[in-house]
Amino acid sequence: MKEWEGLTTVEEMEAATAALLENGKKVGADSWQQRVKNQTPHCGFGEAGTCCRICSMGPCRITPKAPRGICGCDVHGIVGRNYLRFTAGGAATHSDHGRTICHTLYETREGGNYQVKDPEKLKRIAGEWGVETEGKDIYDLAHEVALMALEEYGKPFGISRWLSRAPEHTRELWKNYDVEPRAIDREVSQSMHMTHMGCSSMPEALIHQAMRAGLCDGWGGSMCGTEFSDVLFGTPKPIDTEANLGVMKEDHVNIIVHGHDPSLSEMIVLHAQDPEFIELAKAQGAKGINIAGVCCTSNEVTMRHGIPMAGNFLQQENVVLTGACEAVVVDVQCIFPALGPLSKCFHTKFITTSEIARIPDSEFIQFNEKTAGENAKQIVKAAVENFKNRKPELVHIPNIKHKARVGYSLEAIKTELDGVTNSHVDELGTLKPLADVVKAGVLRGAVAMVGCNNPKVRPDTAHIELMKKLLKNDIILIVTGCSAQAAAKAGLMDPELAPKYCGEGIQRVCKLVGIPPVLHMGSCVDISRMMVLVADLAKDWGCNISQLPAVGCAPEWMSEKAVSIGNYVVATGIDTYLGVDPYTKGSSEVTELLQGENGVKKHLEANFTVELDIEKLGDRMIEAIEQKRKALGLNS
Repeated sequence: MKEWEGLTTVEEMEAATAALLENGKKVGADSWQQRVKNQTPHCGFGEAGTCCRICSMGPCRITPKAPRGICGCDVHGIVGRNYLRFTAGGAATHSDHGRTICHTLYETREGGNYQVKDPEKLKRIAGEWGVETEGKDIYDLAHEVALMALEEYGKPFGISRWLSRAPEHTRELWKNYDVEPRAIDREVSQSMHMTHMGCSSMPEALIHQAMRAGLCDGWGGSMCGTEFSDVLFGTPKPIDTEANLGVMKEDHVNIIVHGHDPSLSEMIVLHAQDPEFIELAKAQGAKGINIAGVCCTSNEVTMRHGIPMAGNFLQQENVVLTGACEAVVVDVQCIFPALGPLSKCFHTKFITTSEIARIPDSEFIQFNEKTAGENAKQIVKAAVENFKNRKPELVHIPNIKHKARVGYSLEAIKTELDGVTNSHVDELGTLKPLADVVKAGVLRGAVAMVGCNNPKVRPDTAHIELMKKLLKNDIILIVTGCSAQAAAKAGLMDPELAPKYCGEGIQRVCKLVGIPPVLHMGSCVDISRMMVLVADLAKDWGCNISQLPAVGCAPEWMSEKAVSIGNYVVATGIDTYLGVDPYTKGSSEVTELLQGENGVKKHLEANFTVELDIEKLGDRMIEAIEQKRKALGLNS
């Protein structure tokens, strides 16, 4: 059988995109491909992190002729400050997402716009936090826990409540290195203060705070976002869906939800099923309403409702270029401002909904937790009534899509694994079978692959080719965000097709458990699920997180959020491999702190590896996993 036969190749995806770009040329549409050309070559100072613009005496650029900025800061301080500011931006963004979810939880009530869909998870979290649950009304409990969660953002004393989930060894490392995150907003604020003109310029101090700021995201704001989204909308369970641009339907009203906050998309999915709007769609000449997603909003609704995934970050323009998109509805993060003028080239409505993401050439409909239902109805109605404005000659939907099984929350993974053992450890299942197959060598280990697309890397290629390489070597993949969508688009989440081309060990596990070889764990905020997964696995195994034969990887990352994520993954004890340089190569000292043996690794037992050659990046991950196996005394 031909290797990887039946899967969709990157070349096929690129051919589909090329056809859409030709469609765009008919109406003079712009594209990111052309804008990349216009911006190339990129600024070498910026890429090296050696340009400083945090005061108006500059900007200062470090060169052999000018080795210090006007204030006297050297290249190591400038690169370190830039890195910390990058981290603070990402931590603020993910954590603000979590804050919104906490506010939404506070607005829950019986019969309201939002209700508690997983009361048992709410009770478990309340128990972790020392809240009495016996005999308490579930909505009173929701309000009490929501307030406690919101206090995590600004409490004057103490450390993050979520840290108690980590193994004792990891908590000791954090305490000894003094990186335990305090109030979430405090870490972001202190990061900005430290990087103000005239404050920190010592690389060690700046990278130390970058680790703590990352932890306030992964073991703070992001964990709030993930855990309370499950409480609100339901903890994901395995569900079948489809992925790639072929999920759009020519004879339906197509509404694309894009961004990261599930509060909005959940309402749109609910009201798009309203018989009144379906009848209205038919009156406009459509057969029905089709919701599809882009980016992490897509991941949120697909893992709870099976809503199809139209694509990831660099496909957001493609949905408009099909000419069959009635509305792109966005909330926050990773949204191209280009969608405004692009939508005007077609009939598409570009609808923004958050004061955090105000974008030119959009129709703004303010979304609010208290008026969520009415907001969603207004949006769906506007999209449906726009169907009649389509131009049939511009409609082109690529015939390209794949089946995908998604929705592997930590609880779902434990439950699935529990099905292959006779002993039920507890009501939530067990990770023991996973540990057993890794110890036995059936699986060599695991890679948590995350992150965005980036035009600096041939889009999706790094994700897909690395996955194929790892799967052939019996290394299972746990994925989130745009990496998850790359796998789904290629067919690597099809539980019937993909395992056939994997190593023998993964084939056996997939057949026994009934899972695909690449497990969809959610959106980028849900990388916090991965942290709890490795924490629980280390506890069950009886080893430290850093000893597990598992690594993290972000081969196509591009956002500030990804830097924050990388920091908290490393700070949790997981070696992390990057396919795009984090703008630190201008400083040998910062590079050593992040990537060397005597930097953060000395304190946190993990570090970064940057390798721009994707084939070599895969080899280095495999080598690292085998070294961890050897250190544990596992068979070769």
